[in-house]
Amino acid sequence: MNSNKNTARIVGVLFIIGTVAGVLSVIFTKSILTDENYLLKVAANETQILIGAFFVLLMGFALAMVPVVMFPVLKKTNEVLALGYVVFRGALETVIVMAVAISMLLLIPLSQEYVKAGAPDPSYFQTLGALLQGVADLPLTALIFSIGALMFYTVLYQSNLIPRWLSVWGLIAITLHLATVFLLIFNLQTEFSVSNIVMNLPIFLQEMVMAVWLIVKGVNPSPITSDSVNN
Repeated sequence: MNSNKNTARIVGVLFIIGTVAGVLSVIFTKSILTDENYLLKVAANETQILIGAFFVLLMGFALAMVPVVMFPVLKKTNEVLALGYVVFRGALETVIVMAVAISMLLLIPLSQEYVKAGAPDPSYFQTLGALLQGVADLPLTALIFSIGALMFYTVLYQSNLIPRWLSVWGLIAITLHLATVFLLIFNLQTEFSVSNIVMNLPIFLQEMVMAVWLIVKGVNPSPITSDSVNN
């Protein structure tokens, strides 16, 4: 019981660290990377890009640890989905997050060369910059996150480790997030548009509420654990 409570607290803290780090990475870099003259902006604000890349890595590490820590608990209910959660959120998403951080860091030397060259023909630099930025804009990241999260909340619902209303909230919220992925792919929505923010707000709130619940309340004994105790 104490072991499960400790696991729950660790997971709650990891969710908060990952979410806060993700928000901070956007705060530090969004105004720079979305500027029309972003290469000049990057060259003038290298420290902010470095900090933003650090927060991206911190976010990736924290959230990648969640499925690893939760696997021993989740596998008691559904080992296939628990393993799938580790693969999608622990492995695949980590690789993509590292690629995003590296692409951000590579913008620094590119911007330096852009400034040195005086940009007589900026198309070469802008093309490379667009390719590097495109790594962060790939819908693959959000798609992998969504699939992993669907597995996670499905197992939580099956196991009743947290209240069912919280699991259902997670399932509905991640479905909305998944919908925004396809809306972005088909250019029916833009990132950080009002509709995009509104549709993504439920999963942000749910994860924070769940994190606090896990830290304060912990998890309920899983049915399998309860059965083994009764036997």
